[in-house]
Amino acid sequence: MLLKASPAFSLLNSHVENQSPLFSSVPASQTPASSSSILRVSSPKNGTGNGSLVVAATRGAANNKPLTGVVFEPFEEVKKELDLVPTVPQVSLARQKFTDESEAAINEQINVEYNVSYVYHAMFAYFDRDNVALKGLAKFFKESSLEEREHAEKLMEYQNKRGGKVKLQSILMPLTEFDHAEKGDALYAMELALSLEKLTNEKLLNLHNVADRNGDVQLADFVESEFLGEQVEAIKKISEYVAQLRRVGKGHGVWHFDQMLLHEEEAVA
Repeated sequence: MLLKASPAFSLLNSHVENQSPLFSSVPASQTPASSSSILRVSSPKNGTGNGSLVVAATRGAANNKPLTGVVFEPFEEVKKELDLVPTVPQVSLARQKFTDESEAAINEQINVEYNVSYVYHAMFAYFDRDNVALKGLAKFFKESSLEEREHAEKLMEYQNKRGGKVKLQSILMPLTEFDHAEKGDALYAMELALSLEKLTNEKLLNLHNVADRNGDVQLADFVESEFLGEQVEAIKKISEYVAQLRRVGKGHGVWHFDQMLLHEEEAVA
């Protein structure tokens, strides 16, 4: 038998005298804040005795309250946010909890990435010369230049996403000659690349510190997830290249190292 009643059932009695009719409803005490009713379910007499079940259903104001006691009122809470939406066309609509210091630090990092990319591009041009002809090194530095430029563009996109303004700064003219009397051009260029990667890492850590200082967890997460791990990998990789070039010296070993860089992707595949 299926009984339907309001929520908050309570079992009042499990053994009372049998009565007729089979179902009987008995009003219970009512107050303005709540109401309740009692439903009696009787069963016929049998050899073991009488039995009836009394179920009371209560519906009151307390049942309408949320379990946590906290009510989220979106239209009330959003009022203070509506006051923060700018009406001036020149002001970003997306900007929220994004300080001027964070904006300036991102622009500085954009400039760092572009400068490093420019140096790597100059290295690519040097090793691609017909009288240098180290195609593996040329390929490596061209890819490195492209990677740093992509980092700058990624920072620019994030700056716009947060409502900041991208302000590109001057890029210094890099070296055009990378030969070194003692070390040779390959080792000298690779040591310079290692120094640039470490410098870039320091600048990224400074950007992360700015985010922490301003309580900008979103900027901190962006720097961590997009740059810091990759930077550690790059430093490790170039450190190994420097160690290998120091072993081979300036002679025939440089050509073999260059061939390794040229066909590195083929070896991995």
